[in-house]
Amino acid sequence: MYDFNLLVSCPWAVAGRARREIACFLRLLGDGEPVIERTMARGIIGVKTHLDSREVVRGLQTLFNEDSSAFQHTLKWVPVDLWTNSDIESMRTAVGQVRDKIKQGERWRMTVEKRRYTLYHKIDIVKALAELIGERVDLKNPDKILRIDIIGNYAGMSVLSPQEIFSTTKLTL
Repeated sequence: MYDFNLLVSCPWAVAGRARREIACFLRLLGDGEPVIERTMARGIIGVKTHLDSREVVRGLQTLFNEDSSAFQHTLKWVPVDLWTNSDIESMRTAVGQVRDKIKQGERWRMTVEKRRYTLYHKIDIVKALAELIGERVDLKNPDKILRIDIIGNYAGMSVLSPQEIFSTTKLTL
């Protein structure tokens, strides 16, 4: 099972350069020894940093504001709260562990990203997991995002505010 607390996407042809870029940014933010590995999904790099992954995202946003051209090979950085197996029952149990991060009255949406995974269709995953959260859904302007990143046999779960996902493509629009 993975224990990464960040998933970083990059064009798959430059994964080696993206790994060096990740190490450089994390060093700047205070982690000189992160674990940075390719996952089985092309273009997705797993990172285990000693830093708080949400603090990393805030730091990256600051670095991007200072010099956006420094981001050459990484596209999106997503914190991961926990990992589980990618069968429906395991994912339901994991959602039960993170759902209290969506507070009463907060609007939310679910984002499911599947890579190297054909066991269930996205809509079946959403149907099976959404019923576990009683708050109101807002697909366009949520307070929180229940993000599920499935890579093969494992699923990373996160409950994030929209600002806790760092994307160079969103910031340059």
